[in-house]
Amino acid sequence: MEKFLLRNIENPNSTDINEYIKAGGYKALLKAVEMKPADIVSEVRKSGLRGRGGAGFPTGMKWAFASADPKKPRYMLCNADEGEPGTFKDRPILEKNPHLLIEGMIISGYALEAEYGYIYIRGEYPAAKDILDAAIKQAHEKGYLGDNVSGKGVRFHLYVHQGAGAYICGEETALIESLEGKRGQPRIKPPFPVNEGFLSKPTIINNVETLANIPYIIEIGADAYAEIGSPDCPGPKLYSVSGHVKRPGVYELPMGITLREIIYDHCGGIRGDKKLKAVIPGGISTPILPADAIDCPMDFVNMPKHGSMLGSGAVMVFDETVDLVKVCYRAIKFFEHESCGKCTPCREGVGWMRAILERISGGSGTAEDIDLLIEVSNNITGKTFCPLGDGAAMVVQNFVKNFRSEFEEKIH
Repeated sequence: MEKFLLRNIENPNSTDINEYIKAGGYKALLKAVEMKPADIVSEVRKSGLRGRGGAGFPTGMKWAFASADPKKPRYMLCNADEGEPGTFKDRPILEKNPHLLIEGMIISGYALEAEYGYIYIRGEYPAAKDILDAAIKQAHEKGYLGDNVSGKGVRFHLYVHQGAGAYICGEETALIESLEGKRGQPRIKPPFPVNEGFLSKPTIINNVETLANIPYIIEIGADAYAEIGSPDCPGPKLYSVSGHVKRPGVYELPMGITLREIIYDHCGGIRGDKKLKAVIPGGISTPILPADAIDCPMDFVNMPKHGSMLGSGAVMVFDETVDLVKVCYRAIKFFEHESCGKCTPCREGVGWMRAILERISGGSGTAEDIDLLIEVSNNITGKTFCPLGDGAAMVVQNFVKNFRSEFEEKIH
């Protein structure tokens, strides 16, 4: 498949606006500003694009909700808080193709009649922030940003806001709270950000990869875009692959490619030609799959049918040598550390799961601990403000479900 999201990134000067324009950049913007905002929203809806941050919500539908709200001003926010362990798919766009994201945000801002946009970037990406700041300055100088975008009387200003290292701020309402200068904690929903978001105004929040798809949709048209990948989840997808594969990295592939194809055809198989033991297909919060369950199409519709979720498309591969009880323990330590503490089931429950896993992993667990672990996880699921608690509980439930014998081997 021809690259679009990662187009031209091999060019050592790919972050320069002139190189981006030479490679066809900003043509989609010039085409978009000749269209009506409502027609762009309609085109995105027709394309079938789903949000690439993990939830897979139809992008055009989200835009239509915000466009229907009469309140002004509206705001366009980019979620670049890429904090899910195993996920590094947005990083090549931020560091190698920043103008693609900027072009996508300008088109999106115009479509939503928003005059201000913010890129909320994780604190651990300082180089990417500097690159984005420089690219935004170049876009201003070329007239693609400001009070008169491309001489069409369109107003759009873009700013980068750096987070402070909180995983919770990847949740959209916690991101808004942080952007407003408050503690990064999730809000109760409803109301949803499309109606009451940043500064209580209609707000669209999309992931980096989602916004980077927008110029492509405008460039080739919704019908052509819908032909890429799977019918229910069209378009290209970035998969970040790590762990025991021969060629880890970020791969741009059609949505719906199977997990087996990613691991064996594109990543060269398992390092050292060892046996595959397990795969986490979409970032640490998605259910782990055993080696015999990897013939699953990697999209938002099919993955749940195969016992997991696409999530962010962060594929974490484990060979036969890995102690999966330790992996589970490390994952829950992460969730415990990153819990914002707002709701009791997550704040207390994740800590309890970590303590039980610590006992089991350390060899001092009892036979009752495995069932207790599941009981605690069940008392978290569906009872929290945001998906962090659900994600932690799901990790435990699926590790035990698929690899219970490994937990039992730790108990003496």
